[in-house]
Amino acid sequence: MTPEPATTITDQILDRGAVLLLANKGEPVKLVGCEVEEVDLSDFILNGWVFEDCLFRKTKFVSAKLERAQFIKCKGAHADFTSAILIESRFTGCDFNNSLFRGATLSQSRFQRCKLTGANLLDTRALDVTFEECRLNDARLRGFSFSKQTLKSLDMHNAELHRCDFRQTVFEDCSLRDAILTDARFEGADLRGTDIGGVRLEDARRFKGATISRAQAAELLSELGLHVR
Repeated sequence: MTPEPATTITDQILDRGAVLLLANKGEPVKLVGCEVEEVDLSDFILNGWVFEDCLFRKTKFVSAKLERAQFIKCKGAHADFTSAILIESRFTGCDFNNSLFRGATLSQSRFQRCKLTGANLLDTRALDVTFEECRLNDARLRGFSFSKQTLKSLDMHNAELHRCDFRQTVFEDCSLRDAILTDARFEGADLRGTDIGGVRLEDARRFKGATISRAQAAELLSELGLHVR
């Protein structure tokens, strides 16, 4: 278990210079209830830092090093994590809607109970990333691998899922409604616990080899104008 940082900063409004002074000490810091909005933290080394109840609206973490960092109940609409190193990071109860993670390294990262609506996760290095009870509607997840995972309470309504790998994946209380599934793979997947409404005919073919319920089969046929009696 990662040790708690020795230094804690509480209820402060921090600019780039203030965070840089803390980062230059070379030790993890815990920020609680701090505002770091619209601050450029690009290339900062923040490995092991803990952020709790902090505000990061439009904050830039471009190419920052955030290995083993923890974000707990933070809000950061339009935050920019482009090319950031987020290995073994943890996001819990956060709202990072419309954030940018493009090109970030997310290996072994974990997102729990997070709002990632409209997030851009294209071109990420995402080995063993896990999402649980997250809103990923309208997110861009092209090429992501969820193979052999159990996905719990993921809302991927209208998400861009081009070339995603869902082989042998189990869906529990999820939504793929109106998602873009071009070249996605579902062989061996169990889709009985997901909403697949609005799936187009060309996308329905992607479900070859997957398990669906009778109700889902009837819904797919209804998309073709056929009625099951």
